Amino acid sequence: MLGRQRSGSVLCPSCGKLVGVNDEVCLNCGRRRPGMWGLTAMVRHLGKDLGFVQAVIFGNVFLYLAMLVVDPSHIQNQLPFAIAAPSRESILRFGAAGRIPVFWLQRWWTLLSAGWLHGGLLHIGFNLYWIRFLAPETAELYGPARTVIIYSIASITGFLASSLLGAPFTLGASAPILGLLGAMVYYGRRMGSGVVGRMAWSYAIYMIVFGFLIPRVDNWAHLGGFAGGFLAGLLLDPRKPESGNHAVAAILCLAATVASIVASLVVPVPPLQ
Repeated sequence: MLGRQRSGSVLCPSCGKLVGVNDEVCLNCGRRRPGMWGLTAMVRHLGKDLGFVQAVIFGNVFLYLAMLVVDPSHIQNQLPFAIAAPSRESILRFGAAGRIPVFWLQRWWTLLSAGWLHGGLLHIGFNLYWIRFLAPETAELYGPARTVIIYSIASITGFLASSLLGAPFTLGASAPILGLLGAMVYYGRRMGSGVVGRMAWSYAIYMIVFGFLIPRVDNWAHLGGFAGGFLAGLLLDPRKPESGNHAVAAILCLAATVASIVASLVVPVPPLQ
């Protein structure tokens, strides 16, 4: 059922029009190899986000558990917001961002890796809920590849803002989550969809206000992520269908993210004075 299709027609992943499985170009939107070498049905089985949500959830949970395992003697349990929190040495080793890692230690790649790390059980649970809720909706509006790009850009802008404005250490998926909301706000404005725009604004305002009321929340990362997502939405232009170039860029973003985590683990951390 999900094997490779060698003949007949399929729906173009970009515009949804019927194309031949072996067509070189979609005549409607111009996407190259719209039949995806006969793998379209298999790819669609992953869902409208093409498995990105599952990859983010698995990656975040795996890295969170790994941070606990490498330094179990220093796990913190301070109610209510630091339950099962990894040690500072552990989050630094795995790629936390912030003023100290980015500027003092020159670990600039942590602007990407920090969005996949979390500082406690409540922290990761809250963020994974929002990813599960928002990422498929963003993929519905922009396409799965552009969702990956938005997520990556928002991580960079969010943690860059936080690092520039003084947070010594910072991590968490909330910066790219706000980026998804920023992109949805832009979509509402550009496409004239008041429902999408109002919904995204209400969620973004809720999360930003919530951040100012709760201690230890990195509000600069939230604001920077939201701005990055809005800018990414503008650059990616939701009026146009997703293209093969977006897929290539998404793969490069994911490769850069994996490389950033590997670099954090491989490059020795200088002792903090």
